[in-house]
Amino acid sequence: MSNTEWTADEELVQDAAAAAAGGDLSRLHDVPIELSVEIGRTVMTLGQALRLGPGSIVELRRLAGEPVDLLAGGKPIAHGEVVVVDEEFALRITDMVSTSHGPAAAAADQQDLVGATGATE
Repeated sequence: MSNTEWTADEELVQDAAAAAAGGDLSRLHDVPIELSVEIGRTVMTLGQALRLGPGSIVELRRLAGEPVDLLAGGKPIAHGEVVVVDEEFALRITDMVSTSHGPAAAAADQQDLVGATGATE
């Protein structure tokens, strides 16, 4: 038996780096993921939020005509413009958000996961 202690964190980083190097994501093609479109954000006090009701207007920190964000898992993956298709809202993607690749990016993503789950090393 080895004196080296195994941790799931180390295996996750190694698996992510191997997947990024191999580029084989075909196993994940059928995995559903929730996408959301963020048109803007604002910050208000709890008192202000409690006073909201029908007819209230909430100002968003985004200029009219500015691209909206497409989020996957809460992280921006693209920018686009809201359009109407057959009387339903849709998003026309205008720009993909660039991401870094490689082992350093995999390690950073793994750190994000650790921080989000509250796990410690």
